[in-house]
Amino acid sequence: MSTETKSKTVLKGGEWLVKESSPFDTFIPENFSEEQTMIRDMCNQFLDTEVVPILDRIDALEPGLMRSLVQKAGEQGLLAVSFPEEYGGLGKDFVTSTIVNEYLGAGHSFSVAIAAHTGIGTLPILYFGTPEQKQKYIPKLISGEWVGAYGLTEPNSGSDALGAKTNAKLSADGKYYLLNGQKCWITNGGFADVYTVFAKVDGDKFTGFIIERGTEGFTQGPEEHKMGIKGSSTVQLYFQDCKVPVENVLGEIGKGHRIAFNILNIGRLKLCAAAVGGARRAITTSVQYAVTREQFKQPIANFGAIKHKLAEMAIRVFTAESALYRTGHWIDQKEQELLDAGKPFSEALLGAAEEYAIECAALKVYGSETLDFVVDEGVQIHGGNGFSAEYEISRAYRDSRINRIYEGTNEINRLLILDMTLKRAMQGRLNLMGPAMEVQKELMSIPDFGSEDEVPFSKEKKLVSNLKKAILMTAGAAVQKLMMKIQSEQEVLMNIADMAIEVFNAESVLLRVMKISDKLGESNSQHYIDIMRTYLFDVADRVNKCGKDAVNSFADGDEQRMILMGLRRFTKAEPFNTKEARRRIADRMISENRYCF
Repeated sequence: MSTETKSKTVLKGGEWLVKESSPFDTFIPENFSEEQTMIRDMCNQFLDTEVVPILDRIDALEPGLMRSLVQKAGEQGLLAVSFPEEYGGLGKDFVTSTIVNEYLGAGHSFSVAIAAHTGIGTLPILYFGTPEQKQKYIPKLISGEWVGAYGLTEPNSGSDALGAKTNAKLSADGKYYLLNGQKCWITNGGFADVYTVFAKVDGDKFTGFIIERGTEGFTQGPEEHKMGIKGSSTVQLYFQDCKVPVENVLGEIGKGHRIAFNILNIGRLKLCAAAVGGARRAITTSVQYAVTREQFKQPIANFGAIKHKLAEMAIRVFTAESALYRTGHWIDQKEQELLDAGKPFSEALLGAAEEYAIECAALKVYGSETLDFVVDEGVQIHGGNGFSAEYEISRAYRDSRINRIYEGTNEINRLLILDMTLKRAMQGRLNLMGPAMEVQKELMSIPDFGSEDEVPFSKEKKLVSNLKKAILMTAGAAVQKLMMKIQSEQEVLMNIADMAIEVFNAESVLLRVMKISDKLGESNSQHYIDIMRTYLFDVADRVNKCGKDAVNSFADGDEQRMILMGLRRFTKAEPFNTKEARRRIADRMISENRYCF
C-alpha cells in the first residue's frame, strides 16, 4: 500500500518513547513539495553566488557588508518565508521555514546573522507584540530594511537567564521605563535597528522590552574578537537610564520568561537545521579533497580509513536530518490543530513548539555535536592542509564550536530532556508508568526467542522497541532509587538523556529508510539501508554503555545485576558487517563527488 494512503496519527511530545510510530505518518526530506524544493534551491544559489565568494570579507567585518547581505536575502523573500501574509510575509509552513534554516545554514557567519535576525530578533515581537508593535516592526524586519537582535545574556547570567541584573523602573511621569545594566554576546548587535531586551522591573519582575537603535541612554561596545564566526557582529549593550517608552513593553510585566523560554524551543530546532546544512557542505568539501589528494600514488579516498570517516560523517548527518524533519512536521501538525481549535496565531506555533520541547532539546544537542564531529574529521582528512586558513574546512571547524554553547548549552539541554519528560509524566501529559511497569514484568519473565515475522525491517523494529525498554527500565530504576535526589545527580540525568537522544534518532532514521524503501524498493535503497543499519548497530552499544554508567552509579547487589542483565538483553543487536556498509556509503559519495543522501 502506498505510504500516502494510510491514516495519520500525531504523537504528543515524548510519546514516541512509549508508542510505536509508523513510517506512513513520518515526514521525510524526500517528501519535499515542488515549492519546497524550489525554496531549497534558492537558498543554495544565494549562498553560492552572494556569500561563499566573499567569506573572507565577511570574516574581516567589512563595514556595511553583513547588513547588505541581510537586505539582499530580504529582497529575495528568504527572510519572509514563515511570516504571515498580513505583514508582507509568504505565510509558509514550519517545515518550509526549517528548509530555509538548513540550506542557508552552510553560510558560516552569514548563517548566524540570518538565523538570529529571523529567529530571536523577530519572533518575540511577532508572537508577543501588540497589534501596533507588530505593524510597526514586522514588515520592516522581514523585508530586510531593519535588522533585529536579542539581548538576554549578561556577564554573570548565561544558563541562569533569570538571574539577570539589568533593571527597569517607571519614570516619574509614567511615560518611560528607565533601564540600567548591560548585555553581552549580542549577535547582530553592532548594526541592528531593533533589540528585544530583558530586564527586571523594580528588580524582580522579569520583562521584555523593544528598544530601537538611537534610544537615549543606549550604547554598544566594540566588536568582540572571537575564535570562530568572526564575521558575525557580536557586541555588548549598555543601558544607562535608557528611556524606553511604556508602549515598548513586550508582553506582560513579569512574564518575560514566557518570551525567553518559548522562543528557545524554536531556536533549538532551527539550530539543528543550520548545523545539518553546514555539515552537509563540510562533507562535500572533504569528499572532493579526498578524491583529489594523492598519497602513495593514489587518491586518499581509496583508503579504508578515509572511507570510514566519510561514511560516519554521512551517517550522522542523514540521521540528524531524519529526526529534524520528523519533529518539524509534528510541530506543523500541532500548530494547525491549535489554529483549528480557535487558538490565535500568536499562541499556535509557540504551543506546538512547547509540545515538542523535549525533541527540540535533543535535536539541538545532536545537531551541534554532529556538525562538530563532521568538521573535526574533515580537518583530519585534509591533514596538515586542514590547519591552514587557505582551506575552507578550517573555517568550518572554527565556526562550528559555538553551536554547543548557545541556545542553551548542550549540558543544560541534556538535563532538560529528562526533567521535562518526568514533569509531563507527573502532570498526566505522558503515560510512562504503565509502559515502565510492563518492562519490569518482562524482565522477570523468560525471554521470547520466537522467530520474528519475516517482514521487511522486522529485526530493526524489534531492536528499536527494545532500546526504548532499556530507557524505561534505567530511568524507572533511577527515579525509584534516587527519588527527589535525582535532580542533583546530573551525571545520571545526562546518561539517560543520551540514551533518549540516540534512540529517538535510531527510530527516526529507521522510519525514514522504511518509507524510502517502500517507495523505491529495497534494491534501490541499499545505501540508505546501509546508513540505517550501521547507525542502529552502533547505537545499541552506545545505549548499553550509557545505561551501564547510570546503573552502576545508583544501584548495587541483586538490583544492579538484574538491571544490567536487562540492559544486555534489550541492547543486543544482530551481527552486522559495518565495515563493508561504510565502504559502500563512502563509495557512493566518492562516485558523485559530494554528499548525496
